Amino acid sequence: MTVLTRTYMDWNATAPLRPAVRDVLVEALDMSGNPSSVHREGRAARAAVEAARREVAALAGAQAPNVTFTSGATEAANLVLTPDFKMGRAPLRMGHLYVSAIEHPAVREGGRFSKDNVTEVPVTASGVLDLAALETLLAGHDASSGLPMVACMLVNNETGIVQPVIEAARLVHAAGGLMVVDAVQAAGRMPLDIAALDADFLILSSHKLGGPKGAGALVSRGEVMMPRPLIHGGGQEKGHRSGTENTLSILGFGAAAADAVKNLEAETLRLSDLRTALEAGMRVAAADVVIHGESGARVCNTTFFTLPGLKAETGQIAFDIEGIALSAGSACSSGKVGESHVLTAMGHDPKLGALRISLGHATTQNDIERTLAAFGKIAGRRKPAGQAA
Repeated sequence: MTVLTRTYMDWNATAPLRPAVRDVLVEALDMSGNPSSVHREGRAARAAVEAARREVAALAGAQAPNVTFTSGATEAANLVLTPDFKMGRAPLRMGHLYVSAIEHPAVREGGRFSKDNVTEVPVTASGVLDLAALETLLAGHDASSGLPMVACMLVNNETGIVQPVIEAARLVHAAGGLMVVDAVQAAGRMPLDIAALDADFLILSSHKLGGPKGAGALVSRGEVMMPRPLIHGGGQEKGHRSGTENTLSILGFGAAAADAVKNLEAETLRLSDLRTALEAGMRVAAADVVIHGESGARVCNTTFFTLPGLKAETGQIAFDIEGIALSAGSACSSGKVGESHVLTAMGHDPKLGALRISLGHATTQNDIERTLAAFGKIAGRRKPAGQAA
């Protein structure tokens, strides 16, 4: 019996563990201390957590004391997206949240803001935040309600399109507001520097980097201004996020961050070359393939495409049968395969659907070739235009 070779091409959903991370996790399994305990075992656990904090801070171009560990990016988003902040001991009110129309659901839902206090900012047909629209919204912001907060991802998780967060931050700060940047899909795929981005907060996730699931971080630009805690209790993480630290996942997160930073330049070039070869081969096999966002700046590892005549769900199943794991957009909704809100925001008919191929640190040329072989078969089986498969 022939065993079908599996090819993993869904790294934006989650990245398999990096070998260096696996080694750290195995060693950390024997670490018994609580990081809040004062005995030797507790101090050892605390030292390991703080070392991981420095590694994550280095990934974000931030200071270690400004990294707050969470259970993941969703929790980090819900922590920072709140009307209630403190500047030192003084309360600080955010009156309205503005989110780009292509945000991950963890941000698009608005966190702790009421639905009435959340406004979507449109994107252009190229999938880029509409800066003119943002400027108009900020000009009309009701200052009596509090300051404006704007949330925008640095890299879109479906298209891979890089967003103009520096320009957006300039508009936000001119209006006296706060800029929150979801850097989940950017981390490990492009350089990060919270100050250079002019962001007030960055959101990060461990498992997108090749670390374990169950760890994320909210990174702040400074220590003085912080959101009201989401989880109350023993006051861990300087009171910003109570609960015993998930030492195992945090140590893996730190190891993944360090490994990603160490190999960033070479890995970016390697993935760019593989993605170029992938897309060239797709065009040879199906001249009518639509690659969304290809005319703009994209992160090095992502291809979001539509094959006319092929529904996204049908395509995902067909690739899976051929041994290729890819996704129909974002893998953030309990396995649902629905219409893409990103395509809708870009002005496309979401019923056409699209599939996402994303590459990572273990992707090889052989993976590209196997994917293209499957792509050619599936493209050749499509029904004529106008008769969706």
